[in-house]
Amino acid sequence: MGTALFDVVAFRLDRLILFVGIGVLTACAPHKTAMRAAPDPAAKIEEIFVATPRSLSSTGQAFGEQRPRGMNFFRADISIPPNHVTGKVEWPDETPDASTDFVVAGTEVMRGQDAMLREVRRAHPGKEKLVFVHGYNNTLSDGMYRLAQIRTDFEITMPTILFSWLSAGDPRGYAYDRDSVLFSRDDFLEMLDGLTASPGDRVFLLAHSMGSHLVMEALRQAALSGDEDILSRISGVVLMSPDIDPDLFRSQAEAIGALPQPFLIFTTRQDRALSIAGFITGRKPRLGLIDGPDKVRGLNVKVVDFTALADGEGFNHFVPVTSPAAIAMLRGMINQAGERGSAFGDYMVLENHQIPAQ
Repeated sequence: MGTALFDVVAFRLDRLILFVGIGVLTACAPHKTAMRAAPDPAAKIEEIFVATPRSLSSTGQAFGEQRPRGMNFFRADISIPPNHVTGKVEWPDETPDASTDFVVAGTEVMRGQDAMLREVRRAHPGKEKLVFVHGYNNTLSDGMYRLAQIRTDFEITMPTILFSWLSAGDPRGYAYDRDSVLFSRDDFLEMLDGLTASPGDRVFLLAHSMGSHLVMEALRQAALSGDEDILSRISGVVLMSPDIDPDLFRSQAEAIGALPQPFLIFTTRQDRALSIAGFITGRKPRLGLIDGPDKVRGLNVKVVDFTALADGEGFNHFVPVTSPAAIAMLRGMINQAGERGSAFGDYMVLENHQIPAQ
């Protein structure tokens, strides 16, 4: 009887912690919608391309809605305000103002993937492209503004494509989002196939949180189907705060075989969002919380731990691109990698004193 009572109490406590965690996420992460505003001559315009199965008439939450079939493609010009602070997305409080806020300066809907690819090649003649895959609890607006912030803070000049999969954009939609990742694999692979169709075409994959699961599942699917062309044209992969079971990641990586290089995992051991995700999925730490190289040993993967550079922003779930200290560190490491061939060890724990001079 005592054991049974303990089990009931433990179960109820677990449920309480889960509901409190989801409640905290809900209270602290409201979603806003990207809006247009009159241009400001001092603002900077970041051009991003978007591939998404979402309806373009809805840029907000989609929890409980039927998943649409087919893809939509468009270009969005995102205006970055002159007062932009590194690592931040300056959402408007009420009426958007291009002098102080991120706003949409212009959009162009394109008739199919081929039309988008032609525009990408026209606007950016180079062969290298960056594809960003957002994470759980994201709307189309979230993804567009975050990619624009990444472009401006890291001074990215290559064309950038947002793959906005069917996240519900709602903290209650964790299971819905995990199903949506699997639902989106074929569309994601078809887009990668188009982006790498011409001789010399290369793509660099940048994924966050649950978006990392989509990237790994797509690469696994390509490997199992024998599609070596896509795998050979991926110039690198970065998984930031990956929301993947470490055992599942090893299984995916072994199925893929030789992983694209470089292959980097960015972790933060104080990531509270991943701590809640680990609780939801069986009290097992997620890949973005690993504290050593053992979980990825033998996979030709490099792990960079950003814990010391966390500043509490967004539950420490996106530290490499929201912490000014982390951005400064990462930009310096990228520059060193370009000059010396490699600036990333197999397992690196970053410290504040390592931040390069600006």
